Amino acid sequence: MVQTAPTDTDADRSSAGTLQYCALKPRSLPAQPPGMPAPRYEAIIQGRSQWVNGTVLHYHFLASAPGGAEQEQAVRDAFDEWKSVGIGLRFTEVAAASEAELRIGFVQGDGSWSYLGRDALQISQTERTMNFGWDLTSMQGRSTALHEIGHALGMPHEHQNPNAGIVWDEEAVYAYLGGPPNSWDREKVYQNVLRKLSPGEVTGSNWDPNSVMEYEFPGGLVISPEGYREGIYPPGTLSDLDRQFVRTWYPGGQAEELPLLEPFVSMPLDLQPTEQFDAAIRPDASREYSIGTFGESDVVLVLFEEVDGELRFLAGDDDSGEDRNALVKVKLFAGRRYVVRVRLYYAGASGRSAVMLW
Repeated sequence: MVQTAPTDTDADRSSAGTLQYCALKPRSLPAQPPGMPAPRYEAIIQGRSQWVNGTVLHYHFLASAPGGAEQEQAVRDAFDEWKSVGIGLRFTEVAAASEAELRIGFVQGDGSWSYLGRDALQISQTERTMNFGWDLTSMQGRSTALHEIGHALGMPHEHQNPNAGIVWDEEAVYAYLGGPPNSWDREKVYQNVLRKLSPGEVTGSNWDPNSVMEYEFPGGLVISPEGYREGIYPPGTLSDLDRQFVRTWYPGGQAEELPLLEPFVSMPLDLQPTEQFDAAIRPDASREYSIGTFGESDVVLVLFEEVDGELRFLAGDDDSGEDRNALVKVKLFAGRRYVVRVRLYYAGASGRSAVMLW
C-alpha cells in the first residue's frame, strides 16, 4: 500500500508525486522440473505461501515504534480487522522474538515491506519479516498495515494479477518510482509493479481494483484499461473480494472436536487442492512417534502441541514437488493433546492418499 505526504487536498496528493510504496521481499520460486505436469507445478507454487488453516500466527515488535505506542496499536488493529473477516487463523502478540513467526520492525528509511506468507519461516529469528517505514496513524498508514499483513497471509500485489490486463507506460512507471521519495532501481520497479504474476502465483479471481493489495497510482502511468488512465485509486480498505478470497484460503468455523488419529490406523485423505485434513492425537505412551502421508499427493504436514489452550508449532514437513511423502518424527507425551494438519497442493495421478501415526 502507499503513504502520501501531507498536502491540502486529495487531488493535490494524487498529482504531487509523493506516494511511498511498499515492496515485497524477493521470492525464490523453484523451477518447474522436467516432466512435471503444469497443473501440479502451479498448485505447488500457489500453495507455498499459504499457512495451514487453524495456525496461530505469533507476532512480535522487535523495537519500540518511533512516534509512540499508537504505531504498534495500528498494527494490532489491522490484525484484528483481518481476524474479524472470520478466517481460520488467529493472531497472538508475544514478548519474545524466538516465539514469533512474524517479527515486526519500524525502521524509518527502509520503507514498508513484508515477506510473503510462509516465506517468513526461512528468515532468522533475529531479523524482521515485516517493516513499517512511515506513520501508520493516518488513513493511508492504516491501509499500509492491512496491506502488509495481507502479504504475510500470502496475498500478492493485486496490480500484478495477470488477469488485470493492465498495459503500463513502462518508462513512465520507471521514472515515477525511480524518483524521490521511493528512488527504486529498475529491478525493484519491475518486480513490484510491472512483472505479471505467473498462473502458478495467483488463485482465482479477476483483477480487483478495490483490493487493499492494490497500489494507488496517479494518472499518466496506465495505458489501458482506458478507464484507469487517470489513475487507480483503491479505497484502502478490505474489499468484498479480499474477504471472500482470504476465507477461501482460511475458512473459519472449524469444529473443536477433531477425529482421533490412532496409532497404526490409516486415515484416507479425500481432499481437493488447498483443502485440509485435521485430526487430534492423544498418545497413551510417551515415546518417539512417526506421522506421515502415503500416496502420490503433494502436501504440507504440520504438527502442533496444545499448550495452555493454544496450539504451538512442534514439527512440520513439506513434500511438494518431491518424489517422497511428508514425514515427521517427534517424541510425544502421554496425557497431552496434539493436532496434525495436512494441506493438499496436488492430489496426484491416483487421487488417493492417506495419513498415519505409528
